[in-house]
Amino acid sequence: MAIPRLSNLLLLSTLFVISISWQASAYSAPEKFVQCLLNHSQPSHPIGPAIYTPNNASYSSVLESYIRNLRFNTSSTRKPFLIVTALHESHVQLSVICAQVHNLQMKIRSGGHDYEGVSYVAEVPFFILDMFNLRSINVDIKSETAWVQAGATLGEVYYRIAEKSKIHGFPAGVCPTVGVGGHFSGGGYGNMMRKYGLSVDNVVDAQIVDVHGRLLDRKAMGEDLFWAITGGGGASFGVVIAYKINLVRVPEIVTVFRVPRTLEQNATEIVYRWQYVADKLDDDLFIRLTMDIVNGSGGENNKTLRASFIGMFLGDSERLLSVMNKSFPELGLTQSDCMEMSWVESTLFWTSFPNGTAPEALLSRIPQVLTHLKRKSDYVKKPIPKAGLKWIFQKMIELEAPMLTFNPYGGRMGEISASATPFPHRAGNLWKVQYATNWDTEGSEASEYYIDLTRKLHMYMTPFVSKNPREAFFNYKDLDIGINHNANSKASYLEGRVYGIKYFKDNFDRLVHVKTKVDPKNFFRNEQSIPTLPY
Repeated sequence: MAIPRLSNLLLLSTLFVISISWQASAYSAPEKFVQCLLNHSQPSHPIGPAIYTPNNASYSSVLESYIRNLRFNTSSTRKPFLIVTALHESHVQLSVICAQVHNLQMKIRSGGHDYEGVSYVAEVPFFILDMFNLRSINVDIKSETAWVQAGATLGEVYYRIAEKSKIHGFPAGVCPTVGVGGHFSGGGYGNMMRKYGLSVDNVVDAQIVDVHGRLLDRKAMGEDLFWAITGGGGASFGVVIAYKINLVRVPEIVTVFRVPRTLEQNATEIVYRWQYVADKLDDDLFIRLTMDIVNGSGGENNKTLRASFIGMFLGDSERLLSVMNKSFPELGLTQSDCMEMSWVESTLFWTSFPNGTAPEALLSRIPQVLTHLKRKSDYVKKPIPKAGLKWIFQKMIELEAPMLTFNPYGGRMGEISASATPFPHRAGNLWKVQYATNWDTEGSEASEYYIDLTRKLHMYMTPFVSKNPREAFFNYKDLDIGINHNANSKASYLEGRVYGIKYFKDNFDRLVHVKTKVDPKNFFRNEQSIPTLPY
């Protein structure tokens, strides 16, 4: 993909001229910012059509169309004074330059699936740089690569790959409306990670607009910055425009299954056994375990736990059953449980689309579920004793709303060095935990109630998860584990270290050094960004 460039000299000259021209202005900073954008955009790519202020009739729909957590779509939620829906790379460059001149907070949004709304909410006046228009996907089957812009969704990526090939895919998430920008930059994982690793393990190049407004590829940015934006979160270092990915080989036929078991159907014993085999199974097999509370045989007054085993196998059902009968017979998987389909059809299954749904559904940007939610994460390094499982299950029945999801590791995940990318959770981890609570009731009281339930389940799991630090997954953003309130101070580094060590472990210090080198004044910042070194 060719990179359109503004020369460094032109960028620096533009920055100087913009700064001098506004020093004596009587306009407010947001007004100056708008004029800065309008006055300095390229005639061939005017920025005017990309700007939305609260006075624009479409402002609310543009803002709300990519809010994926209704906790942050309330009348009391601070709104941006402006949204720039970049239509061209130069709009990103100009936004970065003008925002620095006028000392404005910028939030970068690609798909809006940030669990804590960090990409579109702030405690100070801010604007959103919205990337959803920069969504091109160029698949090259000959080289088995693709350039994917940050505003594309995972569903669009899967569809465009399948358009060109029945034997290629890409290891990324199961929600098709998730934006590429945040997903890839934070690591990205899916149901092929035991075979092919994370999304970032298959990224080979990138384009980023840095703090100077330069559009850089991997060679121009250097290996340190490229390393940082492949797992360390792109929004701390610049604005990622696109990633170049290596496609992976998939068979023409894959097999999926979903097998639920309640406590009355021996779920405790099956879950206990899953712990010992899930990370050691054939690398072609991924079995996610989700646990929720449902009505038992006695109706609403008799709650029970349901454990659902959801499988993805890169092969046909005959070979799958052979693997399962040998390694995990306790589940009792049968031929009737198995569904054979193409890889792209399996992405629809994993999103819970009805069987037979056409792949074009992957192109929809309307989420299947839009609700209030809270998420948290953990990592498990030793199987939970049976007594511990029974205790956790009882606590889940008491809490009722929170769900648990266990995503098994092993395979390729245990072969890649913990320092190869900023994502450090590799060998030694049996599975990752996601805590998930959804609710439809409006209001702060309801939010506090359900968030508290999620925190309680997280607390109950303390004896069974990683320690020193209690590790967390950066893509599962969780402000409970720390917030950075200070932009440029020693306190910023100390606050950032609290959550940074949990997300990145020993890679945190390297991320800080890269950040300090490429963005020393900490322009690219948010509530959980990588801090700079203290002065």
